[in-house]
Amino acid sequence: MSFQTGLSGLNSAARDLDVIGNNVANANVTAFKGSRAQFADVMAASLSGGGSNSVGIGIKVASVSQDFTQGTISVTNNPLDVAISGSGFFRMEQNGAVSYTRNGEFQTDNAGYIVNAAGYNLTGYVADISGTILPSQPEPLRISTADVAPTPTSQFEAVFNLDSRKPAITAPFNANDPSTYTNTTASTVYDSLGNPHVIELFFVRTATAGQWNLYGTVDNSATPNLTGLPATIDFSNTGQLATTMPVTGVTLPVSGGAATPLTLTFNFSGSTQYGSDFGVTALSQDGFTSGKLAGFNIGEDGLLRGRYTNGQTRNLGQVVLSTFVNAQGLNPLGDGQYAETPRSGLPVTGTPGSGTLGSLQSAALEEGNVDLTEALVDLITAQRNYQANAQTIKTNDAVMQTLVNLR
Repeated sequence: MSFQTGLSGLNSAARDLDVIGNNVANANVTAFKGSRAQFADVMAASLSGGGSNSVGIGIKVASVSQDFTQGTISVTNNPLDVAISGSGFFRMEQNGAVSYTRNGEFQTDNAGYIVNAAGYNLTGYVADISGTILPSQPEPLRISTADVAPTPTSQFEAVFNLDSRKPAITAPFNANDPSTYTNTTASTVYDSLGNPHVIELFFVRTATAGQWNLYGTVDNSATPNLTGLPATIDFSNTGQLATTMPVTGVTLPVSGGAATPLTLTFNFSGSTQYGSDFGVTALSQDGFTSGKLAGFNIGEDGLLRGRYTNGQTRNLGQVVLSTFVNAQGLNPLGDGQYAETPRSGLPVTGTPGSGTLGSLQSAALEEGNVDLTEALVDLITAQRNYQANAQTIKTNDAVMQTLVNLR
């Protein structure tokens, strides 16, 4: 029986060496989680028949558990490198089979899907054409390279100061003659096809106190063709705008196949007439032309946002994370992937930062959590254990030899 005890010690020490060696070999693997062999003694007597002087018959490997503690996060230059700060796993999918990983080294395939080196698809919530996230069953995430559709301008806002010291102008207005107007400002608006159109506003001081004639032209027209603007705008004796705002139903003609006329709402609220130089302090409109994808990034909340050449941003999807009641119960599949089992419990899936799920950091990776110094010391200890158990067998062999030689 003592031979069996020594043999069990050799087998267990060898298994311990395997586990430690695997930790050392994978120390530089992204998001690798180190393992630890857990041992238990083996008794010959049953629970009902054992005595107080029972002698054990060796050792066994009770389990090999993984350490899912957080690894150090290091910064990279790839926006598709994603690290999890906190608990949770990326939800991956390959040919309908779902797996989970902490390794966030992602890239895109030839169809634009986000995948890892082994070809597993990163899953999450997809977005509709307007960028609204649809939180339903997670699906493989894809970076769409389609152009963003243009949005025609519907609101035009301007805040300005007109100089009350300027003299009145009585000459007929002519957009090409600066002497027939006091001040001017311009901005670009967009039609339904995303074509730009330049709106010019001309202000003409009248002989009436606090009153200015207003003219509007589109695309360098020599005559006013922006209809629906108030003929005049008025200011109080304290310089505040007295004309009711906003002004709706302002139309301008457009061509080239776009919807015409383009209808706008103008708002000059906050504008003044003071005894200081003319100046425009705010000028905005809500339209934009079409845009091509120029870049993307993944936020802490998992939102995958695209940046476009027209200055717009749009949601392309949202990465989800999954967590388990017992992560130790997950089944390692290799390639940094894990599969759920009855021991792990069902996955709880949600957006990063919600519940107990961690947050994400783009352009960063989680390093493995193996401490090489500690692993090498453990390696020495396991080696000594192996040698000690081998010595047990050697001693038993010597005792047996003595018995055989008795006469």
